[in-house]
Amino acid sequence: MMRDLPLPKYHQVYLLLRERLLEGAWAQGLPSEPRLAEAYGVARVTIRRALEALAAEGLIERTPGRGTVPVRSAAQGAAGSSAGGVGAERPPLEGLLENIVTMGLRTSVRVLECGTQAAPESVARALGLEPEARVHKAVRVRATREGPVSHITTWVPAGLGARIGRRELARKPMLVLLQEAGVRIGRATQTLSARLADAVVAEHLGVAVGSALLAVNRRVLDTDDRPVQWLHGLYRPDRYHYEMELSRVGGVDARLWVSRESAVPTRTATVRPETGRRRSDQQEPR
Repeated sequence: MMRDLPLPKYHQVYLLLRERLLEGAWAQGLPSEPRLAEAYGVARVTIRRALEALAAEGLIERTPGRGTVPVRSAAQGAAGSSAGGVGAERPPLEGLLENIVTMGLRTSVRVLECGTQAAPESVARALGLEPEARVHKAVRVRATREGPVSHITTWVPAGLGARIGRRELARKPMLVLLQEAGVRIGRATQTLSARLADAVVAEHLGVAVGSALLAVNRRVLDTDDRPVQWLHGLYRPDRYHYEMELSRVGGVDARLWVSRESAVPTRTATVRPETGRRRSDQQEPR
């Protein structure tokens, strides 16, 4: 468990169990409370609270003598999260932090660079800063058991990143650190494209120079619509997949996966039909 993150331990277990259920695991029934407690390294009372939350959401059914069984398929569960349940009709930060926690529980991070510098022109423009204003820059590689997944570079205004160092970045995602610094995350926008790996990124991601990578640019804004983070991420397409489901009634749900074994589904975007405005809740923990 990631004890430094701002969610109770039972909720972290709940998130992991929920993702397994949405992937279609345990179709014949969940393991017993003692087995789950041993698997996740927590007390039985923690497992019990996580299962109670899953039952309240309608994802499992607990019957004396029969045990605990799923009551939705993976597809139904994913659709259900769009219409109700966890992640629906909630402040964007809460859902975003839950997604970050889920990713953080399944990946490790290595900090390559951390410090303050003059903002490049494109970064200053993205953050709404004066040319060459001071920004906090961090470069990290995130990996699963299978190996490196992403090479992430983030910039935040220097004032917000003043107390963020290598130790903090190794322990917590950037958005969690920003929240702890008093930032109220409002929304995010992002673009997806492709890029060829240069020599530096290729070495860190374990791919050949010139390999195709998925490139993500993301700008995070606070509740007053002020830019607080600019992110550029490069992802190995064999370990990171972007899946989007479109609905005529206005729902746009997306999932992020880091390999089949270490899948990390994440609800990333919603479109409200009454406004047509897109809000991105995506997150790769940054």
